[in-house]
Amino acid sequence: MGSPGAGSGLMQELLRRKPVRSHGGQHAAGEVGEHLPRTIGTFQLAMFGVGATIGTGIFFVLSSAVPEAGPAVIVSFVMAGIAAGLAAICYAEMASSVPVSGSTYSYAYATLGEIVAMGVAACLLLEYGVSTAAVAVGWSGYLNEAIRNITGLELPHAILAAPWDTKPGVVNLPAVVLVGLCMLLLIRGASESAQVNAIMVMIKLTVLAMFIVIALTAFNADNFAGFAPFGVAGMATAAGTIFFSFIGLDAVSTAGDEVKDPQKTMPRALLAALFIVITFYVLVAVAAVGAQPWQLFEDQSEAGLAKILENVTGTPIWATILALGAVISIFSVTLVTLYGQTRILFAMGRDGMLPRLFARVNPRTQTPVNNTIIVAIVVAILAAIVPLDYLIDVVSIGTLTAFIVVSLGVIILRYREPDLPRGFRVPGFPVTPILSILACAYILISLHWYTWVIFIGWVAVFLVFYMLYGRKHSVLGQERGDEPVEEEK
Repeated sequence: MGSPGAGSGLMQELLRRKPVRSHGGQHAAGEVGEHLPRTIGTFQLAMFGVGATIGTGIFFVLSSAVPEAGPAVIVSFVMAGIAAGLAAICYAEMASSVPVSGSTYSYAYATLGEIVAMGVAACLLLEYGVSTAAVAVGWSGYLNEAIRNITGLELPHAILAAPWDTKPGVVNLPAVVLVGLCMLLLIRGASESAQVNAIMVMIKLTVLAMFIVIALTAFNADNFAGFAPFGVAGMATAAGTIFFSFIGLDAVSTAGDEVKDPQKTMPRALLAALFIVITFYVLVAVAAVGAQPWQLFEDQSEAGLAKILENVTGTPIWATILALGAVISIFSVTLVTLYGQTRILFAMGRDGMLPRLFARVNPRTQTPVNNTIIVAIVVAILAAIVPLDYLIDVVSIGTLTAFIVVSLGVIILRYREPDLPRGFRVPGFPVTPILSILACAYILISLHWYTWVIFIGWVAVFLVFYMLYGRKHSVLGQERGDEPVEEEK
């Protein structure tokens, strides 16, 4: 038999917490390795949030969400927006309190303990990896639409669809190319990536404004008859699908180590991104449903908004402009979500939770090059062979779980460390974070059962990895004398 204290010792080990660091620039307890240069300002960071969010939910999730809720998809967007908004407010406080890379993983490590942080990391890696793959898959349809409208030619279906898609192909080649291009840009540098993303975001907002204006010219109130054909359950299911797109708000918090004056910059960027995203989402949804009967959306899984414009105007010109805008827009989504995953892995590698390879920074580009290449390869394989429909809900469950953890973390830190410097404080505390938890939990329980099976299985695998590797290599554990850490070459 083990000693009576063995169980409690193990529990203390699993729940050890990293001290909260109130400012960046030096190593905190539980970290080794290099840090990233601070080059990103408020505007660029806000554009990260908008860039990672607008594009996914609007350019192709409508074709999945509208058949689930009917015209009431507008309410679904509002539901998802409220849940995301409450969470974003909590993110703003947490990001100003713990301004480091790693997003919810780092927040959970500071508030709930190491094993919980690893469970959250599993959610985030699922969220970011699958999200990036799903966005890349959706990019192929708009690229093909643009090429067809401009040249009259189409890409072969064999290189546009996954082997297990509704209409099977061989490999989704454009998706792989997109991931490769984003990888090269991220390797070049975070500041350069942020500048390119900001330009692409301004283009996408201009294109969506064009869609709203043109689609509203064909607005028909009769399309809203039978407003909620599937009731509240349908609206909640659609809200869960739409929530896939709100990953962009979490992406802002992955940049903590590379942001100038993070305690002020991160809350401002989060709230600015939230306002822009919700405004455009609702306006586009109203214009789209008003322009055509909701039953037609199910048949528009590829380049849906471009098809609406073509039907409204009777000419492919505007649809071509929108398709080109979507090609640029979805590029920016892929860029930011790929960036987010590399920074989470960077934080984990620095903490010893993953091999040190993930935390190595190239001295010339000041970016985690090896980390970026590994992530890009895995995401490209997913995008090449897995259909879009199987990817979206899996992302939603990871996003919702992350939002719940952040909201819970705000409550814990307020009581545990009331004097911690905060650049932003959640209004209406503790009601706001509690409402955030309840809103996210409501959407969570509406997700499909198979989404839960995939999610639970993945988290279980990741926790096994933690018990076998992360627990023994934890830098925080080494500093406290819990575990020896072998230095990796």
